[in-house]
Amino acid sequence: MRILGIDPGYGIVGYGVVEKIGNRIAHVVHGAITTGKEEHFEDRLDYIYSEILRIISNYTPSLIAVESLYFYKNAKTAIFVGEARGVILLAIKHSGIPFVEFTPHQVKQTVTGYGRAEKSQIQKVMKILLKLDEIPKPDDAADALAVAWCAAVTHSGLAPSSRK
Repeated sequence: MRILGIDPGYGIVGYGVVEKIGNRIAHVVHGAITTGKEEHFEDRLDYIYSEILRIISNYTPSLIAVESLYFYKNAKTAIFVGEARGVILLAIKHSGIPFVEFTPHQVKQTVTGYGRAEKSQIQKVMKILLKLDEIPKPDDAADALAVAWCAAVTHSGLAPSSRK
């Protein structure tokens, strides 16, 4: 089973793909979709949508896992991230691939055993678990790999679209 993990954002969207074969989970690819502050917001959303569809087409996951939004101190940031997340979910819907969602707490708990783990801890653990030569960068990509890992260890087969 191939799983695409996504860490939503509008400046940086992290993505990571893992493959689960039996009890083994292997790294396939990770990276980030970046948009510039100077771009019009609707153009940024269009680019994110297109890139998510391209990644889905290139890596053909059988399941997609998306990190759900958590509390933001800045309401404007939360709205922008929410809009970007909506575009990501629309691209997933158009792909027809099942998806699951995890809160940041669920991901941290599954990956590190501690629901309040720091980003640096997530990066180090993903390096170890996926036997990578270096810590995955940017941290958004490490987070996306952690989301994919969480889906890999909690879903034994294809799951229907659901909200966790």
